[in-house]
Amino acid sequence: MLERLNRAMEHIECHLDQAVEVEELARLAATSEYHLRRMFSALAGIPLSEYIRRRRLTLAGAEVLAGRETLLEIAVRYGYSSGEAFARAFRAMHGIGPGEARRTGAALNSQSRMAFRLTVEGRSGMRYRVVDKAEFTVVGLKTRVPLVHAGPNQAIMDFVRGIDPRTLERLEKLSDQEPHGIVAVCDDLDPSRAEGTELDYHHGVITSEAAPEGTTTLAVPAGTWAVFTTSGPAPQAIQELWRDVFTEWFPSNPYRTRTGPEILRTRLSPEKTEADAELWLPVEPEHR
Repeated sequence: MLERLNRAMEHIECHLDQAVEVEELARLAATSEYHLRRMFSALAGIPLSEYIRRRRLTLAGAEVLAGRETLLEIAVRYGYSSGEAFARAFRAMHGIGPGEARRTGAALNSQSRMAFRLTVEGRSGMRYRVVDKAEFTVVGLKTRVPLVHAGPNQAIMDFVRGIDPRTLERLEKLSDQEPHGIVAVCDDLDPSRAEGTELDYHHGVITSEAAPEGTTTLAVPAGTWAVFTTSGPAPQAIQELWRDVFTEWFPSNPYRTRTGPEILRTRLSPEKTEADAELWLPVEPEHR
């Protein structure tokens, strides 16, 4: 998988002054567009679209400082329809406008070219199973929150704190299938997975029971799920589980992610210092 990802990375570098089609990148990586975006953001820490934008602005920055072409010529080469749009993007990355950068020879930011290498192999044994699950329903409470790549998601934390404990007790009694108990469900993520884009967050249970008044439902079609478990200090154990799933498990196993909700069941110790967690990800066979 990493070798195929690097083929896609090479294609990006050769086409930074042209349109980079995610469909073509997925073909080179021999996977789906959805899985490519998911894998890239997990491995690189930024969305694929953001990486391409930052690489273009890195090269554009060097050309701005070189002073051989007009700012508009540089803007057009890197896909901007106007000097104003280019200036806004340039300032967002470099903290200074292109005209001022050229006049002053200012220091600019740089997005390094990425390549993927598995430097540590088999660091840890992972506990997982693959489950074919019939269609099911998530019943609970729902909100729309921004996607946060690093650190806690304050919008989710505030939403969960605002739920009446008695409501959660009533919901937990409805749980009648795996994963059991209260679960956190993220769905309808933007395909770019860019920081700040919005997603649906559900806090509820998996059940075959009717939804009580005042709750929401999410119908999930039948499909295959990879289920990962971990135990350890909170929240480090859960963060490391997400990391290991994408850096170790997917590159080593014949599966890829597919469109669908991501489900996390967490049980904290009374002191809230230790966690038992179960992560459910929708997957499909990877054709290698």
